[in-house]
Amino acid sequence: MALKPMTFFQFMQPSSSSYSSHCFNSTPFSLRPSNLKLSSSQFIPRAEMESTSSSQIPPPLPEKRVVVGCGAASVDFLATVASYPNPDDKIRSLSLKVEGGGNTGNALTGVSRLGLTARIISKVANDTPGRGILKEFEADGVDTSHMVVSEGISPFTYIIVDNQTKTRTCIHTPGNPPMVPEELSQSSLFSALENANLVYFDGRLHDTALVVAEEASQRKIPILIDCERKREGLDELLNLATYVVCSEKFPRAWTSAPTLGSALVSMLIRLPNLKFVITTMGDKGSLMLEKSQNDASEIEETDVETLLESLQERVDSTATIPTCVSSKSDLRISADGIGGISGRLLAGTAEKIPPPELIDTTGAGDAFIAAVLYALCAEMPPEKMLPFASQVAAAGCRALGARSGLPWRKDPRLAPFWL
Repeated sequence: MALKPMTFFQFMQPSSSSYSSHCFNSTPFSLRPSNLKLSSSQFIPRAEMESTSSSQIPPPLPEKRVVVGCGAASVDFLATVASYPNPDDKIRSLSLKVEGGGNTGNALTGVSRLGLTARIISKVANDTPGRGILKEFEADGVDTSHMVVSEGISPFTYIIVDNQTKTRTCIHTPGNPPMVPEELSQSSLFSALENANLVYFDGRLHDTALVVAEEASQRKIPILIDCERKREGLDELLNLATYVVCSEKFPRAWTSAPTLGSALVSMLIRLPNLKFVITTMGDKGSLMLEKSQNDASEIEETDVETLLESLQERVDSTATIPTCVSSKSDLRISADGIGGISGRLLAGTAEKIPPPELIDTTGAGDAFIAAVLYALCAEMPPEKMLPFASQVAAAGCRALGARSGLPWRKDPRLAPFWL
């Protein structure tokens, strides 16, 4: 007989003292390793609690620092295995962890830890996992006052982390009933967007997201869209987007362009409100195509593939820390059969994480986006933003789960970016 999700939570009870959890500590059991059970400073890593030198002290927080996110918030069940199982195998997990997940939930947690004011619009059920989700947000300083809570089942995801290949496989179960726009009152929407400096969407809850995006657009609040893959209603959101951060596969899938470079050009042509598009490529780094405010139509066109090749030749392949190289500004960048835009192309590298330190890539893209959101509020130049985002993402990959490794503002690894 199949177990219902709530029954699963009640059933998955490990032995009495081997696990503890700050996000589900209201339950009669807990699911995190006992060595993570801390006191009231539980959410502050050692680096945050230790004194820092003057060179490591972050600058004042950005004046514009309110970020609103609308999208997925869920629970992640993370099981680490020696290697991914074959069909019909029975294997044992090496470790088990339960913590909050969901693209928007992860990104806003990262934003909050970097010092910004984060507000989330999403939905959970009034069940044990739903209460855990809210509790974890509140512990990380994320404003949950605009969350919808109802009877039903909260969303959750099973994640298999393969120690051999350092990959993760996700099996997601959406919440039920799903969120509908009528559940977000006008007063709550207006309150969430009050004094907001950026609004972020992960492409989930598309009907509600469109309502939020249209209101944000009317208020001239910049909008960042996370595009993992093509989703229902995503095109309508993209028409309102100011910035896009996407997976490596998305640009070609969305535009049908033959190459990544030509697909990025196509996106900026098709989405006239877009100021830049970034594609993340894991350990291969990232690419950013930024539209110029100046018209370069009179300048001789530069083929995007040729430009990309020249940037890649300039990348320091021996560097272990994230770096960035940029083309000249105000170029006329074109793609054969697609057209051209005025702008520049930037290539960012990823941090080279030593194999023993690479634990889990779950949520690496969400951590990257959290850093981009911070960088936009802080008005970081793109040459600094891309390495900063790669550094934050790499920090997240050094712990199991999407949130455990997210750095706090005073993390010494971020000190070079505060200079």
